[in-house]
Amino acid sequence: MNYYQEILAFHIISVLSWMAMLFYMPRLFVYHVENIDKQDFVDVVKIQESKIYNVIGFPAMIATILSGATLLYVNPGLLSNDWMIAKLIVLAFMTWYSFSLEYFRKVLADDKCIKNGQYFRAYNELPTLFAILIVVFVVTKSIPIYFSIGITLFFIFVIYKILTKK
Repeated sequence: MNYYQEILAFHIISVLSWMAMLFYMPRLFVYHVENIDKQDFVDVVKIQESKIYNVIGFPAMIATILSGATLLYVNPGLLSNDWMIAKLIVLAFMTWYSFSLEYFRKVLADDKCIKNGQYFRAYNELPTLFAILIVVFVVTKSIPIYFSIGITLFFIFVIYKILTKK
């Protein structure tokens, strides 16, 4: 437990770096697909997409998972809390989302993406939902069911509105 606070600080910094990529990458995808006819612009965006994922996002995700695992190893009692299990479930979705961004990045790099800007605008809402749920679980040390359901339904509504906007 001597270094617990330092590991926790590193974990929080890693999460912030990972979240920066999760928030920004879909926005780059929007610029990419909506400017597909401007090859010079798209070439620059492809470089940005690659660097933000490979230089910032993926290493930050690994650092987040390893530092979080270290915190759980040092304090295994955390795993007996329902809120921690809920956090880990949301973390699994966030990790899947992160890998999905790499999938889309590769498809876009190969000029084979069939998704449009609206899709990526809607897709960009997911990390915000994940972040809200995780922060609420960690800060309250509980799973506020009505809040969790309510905020999830709100984001489903927002995503629906983005996808159906003419």
